[in-house]
Amino acid sequence: MDGIADHIEQRLREVGTSDRAEDERRYLKSKLRFLGAPMGQIRAAVNEIAREHRRLTHDELIVLVEALWTVPIHERRMASVLLLGRFGRLLGVGDLPLIERLVRESKTWALVDALAADVLGDLVGRKPGEVSPVMDRWATDGDFWVRRASLLAELRPIRTGAPIDRFIHRADPLLEEKEFLIRKAIGWVLREAGKRRPGEVAEWLAPRTHLASGVTMREAVRYLPAADGKRLMAAYRERRPKHRSTRVRARGSATRRR
Repeated sequence: MDGIADHIEQRLREVGTSDRAEDERRYLKSKLRFLGAPMGQIRAAVNEIAREHRRLTHDELIVLVEALWTVPIHERRMASVLLLGRFGRLLGVGDLPLIERLVRESKTWALVDALAADVLGDLVGRKPGEVSPVMDRWATDGDFWVRRASLLAELRPIRTGAPIDRFIHRADPLLEEKEFLIRKAIGWVLREAGKRRPGEVAEWLAPRTHLASGVTMREAVRYLPAADGKRLMAAYRERRPKHRSTRVRARGSATRRR
């Protein structure tokens, strides 16, 4: 597995440039080293390995992922995440501690979002009863990257028609979160949910327009009927709920995060 990991790195070194490496490092605000390889080339390298090793076992996958991840180079870590997504069928609930560790060590949305939306999203879709309680715990974690992952884990299921109940259960106490990437994540998932379940999104948002941030609201209303979006944004600008909700009013600011 070390040899395969080094082969991937060498391939990406050959297509990387120093200018791209510096631009990517600044853009992602990452302390990792960068080879300057385009995302398309990282995917191509992973696809090549996946074709050559179709019978990769679970244990071999984990060893390869660890071999890639251990070296603090962005492209190696991204390749490890893509491999987890490509061989997601091999993963189970027992792999959640590994995924959690990778999320905590990522320190950039580029890695966290791929782990959450693709790897965790697949697991949630296949094993919701087992994975969802873990995501509920993550939603209250002190690390905002872990909280973000718990929200984005519902993107893939929602896109394929899953109900939004699990997501809004986690999102509700995070609406007053000050961290921009949490606010953005809530809006992102609501935006996707609005494509299939606009009525449910509007109904949930209506009594919370005075709690949600601007970025959350702007994303959330994007695919709602124009009239609904206009009413909700007007209520947001006036910092009032669209209509009263005893539960939300009672919650008040008691659950506001640090």
